[in-house]
Amino acid sequence: MLRRFGRRRVVIGCGGLALGVLLLAGVGLYLLQRTYDDQVNRISGALPAEAGRPTATGRGENWLLIGSDRRADMPWMGARADAIMLVHLSGDGDRVSVIAIPRDGWVPVPGHGTTKINAAFAYGGPALLIRTVEQLTKVRVDHYAALDFGGFVEMTDALGGVDVTVTKRTHDPMHNRTWEAGDHHLDGVEALDFVRQRWNLPAGDLDRIKRQQAFLQALADKALDTRNPIKIDRFIRAASRSVTVDGTVTSGTLRGLARRLLDTSTLEYLTTPVKGPAARGDQSVVLLDDAGVRELFTAVKADRIGDYMVRNGAANSVDAVR
Repeated sequence: MLRRFGRRRVVIGCGGLALGVLLLAGVGLYLLQRTYDDQVNRISGALPAEAGRPTATGRGENWLLIGSDRRADMPWMGARADAIMLVHLSGDGDRVSVIAIPRDGWVPVPGHGTTKINAAFAYGGPALLIRTVEQLTKVRVDHYAALDFGGFVEMTDALGGVDVTVTKRTHDPMHNRTWEAGDHHLDGVEALDFVRQRWNLPAGDLDRIKRQQAFLQALADKALDTRNPIKIDRFIRAASRSVTVDGTVTSGTLRGLARRLLDTSTLEYLTTPVKGPAARGDQSVVLLDDAGVRELFTAVKADRIGDYMVRNGAANSVDAVR
């Protein structure tokens, strides 16, 4: 989905599993730097140190965002990145593109052969995941951010819940929850179940990606509409505690991100082009569309996603989802 916002409407409406939270932290730092900055987790060594990374083009800025059931500042061996998104901030400051990479995408992982892309995080943490994404996209990742899924509960409840729309009735056997068609007001636990479901969704993980984006948009909308300073303070504190960033992200970086996104007027949600599901051994995987991947990320690298959108009309709708 492509949205155009008034200047003030994009304070947190940025769609990625961590960027919306990260931006709220940035706005909080802008207003009350020391109080919130102390709560933001930072890890050194998140960005790869190896030679051979894509060169920086100076055309915009790219953040790799992940969502995980395990805190990203703790040991990650064995953990999986349940949501992976590359967010491109255009060089002119007028566009934010949130590009989901299916976590079951079947890709080469340096040193580990071809496997699911989320396994890169389990094998080597943020640095290996970034190397894998850079190898896939040929786009340099400037910064890394991760969101603990458990933080969804606290953030959602801090705002009094959020609202989403489901298009068709579906049952989630894993969490024993049935979603009726229509509007739903979600508390924190319900929100976590909502973004985790992929069972009985016709497109599996691809539909789950849209649910994740729909939830973050709903969270953004609710935060923007909240005027209660106590709720806002609780939300920003919960967000700050749930986010981990690479060690190069300073409070100034977050304030600059907040200022840039305050001036953004266009927001779009995309999914990396895929061929479809497949089986590799006993694994269910998603095969990526190599030609589509090249076209999309060539546009990202050239900071010409607008042209790509005109040709492909590939944005996801998040106002109502399965």
